[in-house]
Amino acid sequence: MKKNFWKRAGVLTLSLLVLMCSLTACGDSQTTTGEGKTKVVLNEVAHSIFYAPMYVAIEEGYFAEEGIELTLVTGFGADKTMTAVLTDEADIGFMGSESTIYTYAGGTEDYVVNFAQLTQRAGNFLVSREPIENFSWDMLMGKTVLGGRSGGMPEMVFEYILEKNNIDPVTELTIDQSIDFGSTAAAFSGGQGDFTVEFEPHATMLEAKGDGYVVASLGEDSGYVPYTSFSAKKSFLEEHPDIVQAFTNALQKGMDYVQNHTPAEIAESIAPQFAETDIQTLTTIVERYYEQDTWKADLIFEEEAFSLLQNILDDSGVLEERVPYEELVNTEFAETAAQ
Repeated sequence: MKKNFWKRAGVLTLSLLVLMCSLTACGDSQTTTGEGKTKVVLNEVAHSIFYAPMYVAIEEGYFAEEGIELTLVTGFGADKTMTAVLTDEADIGFMGSESTIYTYAGGTEDYVVNFAQLTQRAGNFLVSREPIENFSWDMLMGKTVLGGRSGGMPEMVFEYILEKNNIDPVTELTIDQSIDFGSTAAAFSGGQGDFTVEFEPHATMLEAKGDGYVVASLGEDSGYVPYTSFSAKKSFLEEHPDIVQAFTNALQKGMDYVQNHTPAEIAESIAPQFAETDIQTLTTIVERYYEQDTWKADLIFEEEAFSLLQNILDDSGVLEERVPYEELVNTEFAETAAQ
């Protein structure tokens, strides 16, 4: 009961935002540039090499080819990204699709719909203070792990793996969720925790400094999971199908590029997005994601993947009841782009 209470508390902010949005009018922010391109604001949950195909689409000019002038904003958390979409600060959000389930369950009429799935595996890694050659998940029993936000995909996938390995996330280890998103690596370097769950480039940076060692991939050990997707309000999809299709077409070109190029070529393409990361490190990170089959060949969000997502939410105690796939996923744009 205590576990479920705190997990539900973790999505309270999104529920309040849903209520706020339902009580306020939502404007139309679409404008056209002097060059005839349509301005689109995309809010991403984080700026990570994990999302390489999206940055390829930007850097290779695919959005421009499709008539879109894209403004990319980093939300630094799914709750903030969802806020931007619900309040029309962003036209499209890129985040874990669990957030769309939360807002739909909150009762808003103009709910947020997923229209393109980017990643099919978790993108984070378990980092230890010491190298471990033959790691097994039972090594976490009795340890302290720096984890993620309650109700967020990183934390739920981590707990899903623990439960798959017959480990109770509440009673058999300590998961520290008190540290802000993006600050766990620094806290780990400062001596907090026995293990930490990190996205790239933080996992590789911890290794480079000798402060930690990657011992497991959550993406490999959780299996195929619909980790991140692009979504927009139902009204936006209905009123601007041409814009959404053009946006999805550009993304598909990025997916095609990743499928047909080497990690070194992908790293070279997205390097301007990660100026603070040297090309060797960037290539290493891309290769790590590439080898674990992180990115889908297309953007179609299948019903089986959505069901698996709801299974994970069920296991984590944050889902009161199942929500309909047909309401929260639109595959038309992705299917057209894949043709």
